[in-house]
Amino acid sequence: MSATADHAETNLAVRLGFQTDMVVQEIGYDEDVDQELREVIETAIGAELVDEDYDDVADAVVLWFREDDGDLTDALVDTTTYIEEGGYILLLTPKTGRDGYVEPSEIGEAATTAGLSQTKGVSVGKDWTGSRLVTPKTAAKKR
Repeated sequence: MSATADHAETNLAVRLGFQTDMVVQEIGYDEDVDQELREVIETAIGAELVDEDYDDVADAVVLWFREDDGDLTDALVDTTTYIEEGGYILLLTPKTGRDGYVEPSEIGEAATTAGLSQTKGVSVGKDWTGSRLVTPKTAAKKR
């Protein structure tokens, strides 16, 4: 990969909200995931992604989800328990025409039901598309 392409890929991770020193948990890892995207995120945060066994809260979660992985709403609700208040989920699903494709309307409905807001959708690789889902802003905590 050229230096220019490498910089462009890192910018993708930054555009998706990944920053140095973030703890990013990865859920749904399998042999079909986009390894280049994983590496770009790790470069942006300056650390490896933590796996599903991580026992603390994360700043963000990368959730790889395919149509046959079960109920998307349930997966999103479960995933919200892993993130800090104000954190987000990068939901990665196969692109149109790929095995495991998930309809955008299903993603929108599941996100809404799980109490999340979809802030942006982006192509993140040859086979995957991403949806950045955020938890709603809560009122300022009383002191």
